[in-house]
Amino acid sequence: MKGFQDKFTDLPDYIIKITKEIWEDRGLATLNHYYAPDVIMRSPGGVLQGNVPVIQDTVETLCQFPDKQLLAEDVIWSGDDDEGYLSSHRVLTYGTHTGFGRYGPPTGRKFVTRAMADCAAKDDVIYDEWVLGDTSGLMMQLGIDPIENVRDRITQEGGPQKARMPFTPATDVKGRYNGKGNDNEWGQKLAELLTRIMNSEYSVIQRDYDRAVYSEHPGMRTGWSWAFAETEWMHLRASFPSAKFELHHVIGREDKCMPPRAAVRWSLTGKHDGWGRFGKPSGADVHIMGITHVEFGLWGLRREWTLFDEASIWKQILIHSGSHD
Repeated sequence: MKGFQDKFTDLPDYIIKITKEIWEDRGLATLNHYYAPDVIMRSPGGVLQGNVPVIQDTVETLCQFPDKQLLAEDVIWSGDDDEGYLSSHRVLTYGTHTGFGRYGPPTGRKFVTRAMADCAAKDDVIYDEWVLGDTSGLMMQLGIDPIENVRDRITQEGGPQKARMPFTPATDVKGRYNGKGNDNEWGQKLAELLTRIMNSEYSVIQRDYDRAVYSEHPGMRTGWSWAFAETEWMHLRASFPSAKFELHHVIGREDKCMPPRAAVRWSLTGKHDGWGRFGKPSGADVHIMGITHVEFGLWGLRREWTLFDEASIWKQILIHSGSHD
């Protein structure tokens, strides 16, 4: 790859190796090289600008979970040397809660969750990133009630009027990456499926998903076959029936020794105006950043991993309602 070190054979190799170098090998100083000085990192919690706060955020995470490991499951990517690359990286993370931090005193409990990150890279440097972690799944494994944790955090930040709002389009910062992915048929197929599901056409799940499909959603909720997938998507959309669904990045790939895959970054923006997983309609304005990875097989979509941050959704709802409801 032009502009990248010779030790990297391709983009997946680059993403997997630098992730290990940063986290497991404790090479946090390498972020001064691998992350641009003006890198923009977007997560449901907000926007970090510059590699200095990114390094600090990484240190704080490792202080809470010193034995944290990140196992690469897949890197679904697009782009080229001239225009730059975008990797959608899915990892399995695990470790032990032995340090103080945003989840309170150490519980000594172990956890296993998934995370996804879309990273724009060129010339050996990451300059734009969108990252998601399964915070509700993590907290429940630590014995922490996610909603109560969010309430406590709002109080610690000075109450609903002063609390830090999660990421929204209004707080986004314009980055250098302007790509939308590629036009591979498998990415387009997933984009169409998600659009139909968000338009309440849930029948496409039985039409286009393998009957033995495995699905994973936030809260480390996992299940098999059509009913689980239908229920998970219904619970989300029912909570925000009038919210606007948008596709932001679409990648499809066919690689050696791999099934056809796709990665889509999407969002829902609008009112919490329906009954669903997030309880009584509050009327809160809510923005949801989501990423979905899938694998296709002979009988349809056979594996699906969808991630969004339930804690940030609750925070937007509780700030609106005064954190009482």
